[in-house]
Amino acid sequence: MVGLVLLSLVAGALGGWGAQEIAARGDQGRSADAALPVSVERDPGAGRLTGVAGIAAEVLPSVVAIEVRGPQGAGTGSGFVLREDGYLLTNSHVVSAADGGGGQVVVVFADGSEEPAEIVGRTAEYDLAVIRVNRSGLKPLALADSDDVVVGDPVIAIGAPLGLQSTVTTGIVSALNRPVSAGNQDETAFIDAIQTDAAINPGNSGGPLVDADGQVVGINSAIAQPPGLGAAGGSIGLGFAIPSNQARRTAEELIETGRATYPVIGVLLDGTYTGEGVRVATGAQPDLGQPVVPDGPADRAGIRPGDVILEIDGRPVTENDELVVAIRARAPGDAVTLTVRSGEDEREVRVVLDEVATQ
Repeated sequence: MVGLVLLSLVAGALGGWGAQEIAARGDQGRSADAALPVSVERDPGAGRLTGVAGIAAEVLPSVVAIEVRGPQGAGTGSGFVLREDGYLLTNSHVVSAADGGGGQVVVVFADGSEEPAEIVGRTAEYDLAVIRVNRSGLKPLALADSDDVVVGDPVIAIGAPLGLQSTVTTGIVSALNRPVSAGNQDETAFIDAIQTDAAINPGNSGGPLVDADGQVVGINSAIAQPPGLGAAGGSIGLGFAIPSNQARRTAEELIETGRATYPVIGVLLDGTYTGEGVRVATGAQPDLGQPVVPDGPADRAGIRPGDVILEIDGRPVTENDELVVAIRARAPGDAVTLTVRSGEDEREVRVVLDEVATQ
């Protein structure tokens, strides 16, 4: 992609706005006509808000600010009610500083009340975390089917940017299937992201991106920044959210077991390859193993070292991260169709994804 930008995770750091740089590549999306009601008419009898104001009034009580302190640092972020019995969803990088002992997570509700929270589980691979407060009767937000989202759909981002709780911004879905890789060698997330021009800033991480029905289509996680900036600045109209379908599956696993799983095809990719598609490594790599895992999904499908993967389910891939993100957007046990080239021979192979547990 020409003019590659840097991206920053958008949790805020207390006393300053820290960030990790990440890279994004790729371009997929669909378009459709959609119109967000923008009037602020009131029902003459009930004084009820409509349009964006009405959606915000319904959603805001279920959105929280999150304050985190731990041995590795402190930060702020956002989250929202997932279940009425105290389960909340946010980003893994929002609460990571409090994981591992000695940390504290405090949830601030829209009415100003506070509750300490425990980390139920988190996965850096998907940058999602479930936390829980000792409170019942909460109003959960509904998770929409993110597969139904199309480019041009109106959306609303809600959270606590720069610590300013209950902030509402509007925009549209400006692209779909943006491959975003976030974090570092120890904790790297791969997100098949929804791109939006709704203003997202440090502190918005973990907050909901909702549609015109007030249902969550994504979890706000990252923003683009021009090259050269060493920390997260403000919104430039390129924000990225984890699709709600991915969030739903991962949150259910975290609540049930405290851990999440992700799918793999069982190959090592050649990071030095610059041709069309992505290439399976030709030899074993130290600490990483064989280029094709013996009896793994790719091996059973007939993929061999040095093969070039051109497409996944008809979607072209040109970078390693694109393939990884596209695979992790599926679930273990799903089948995908890969277009593979071996020498001059090009063929389609069906691969059933294996399951790997997150650390």
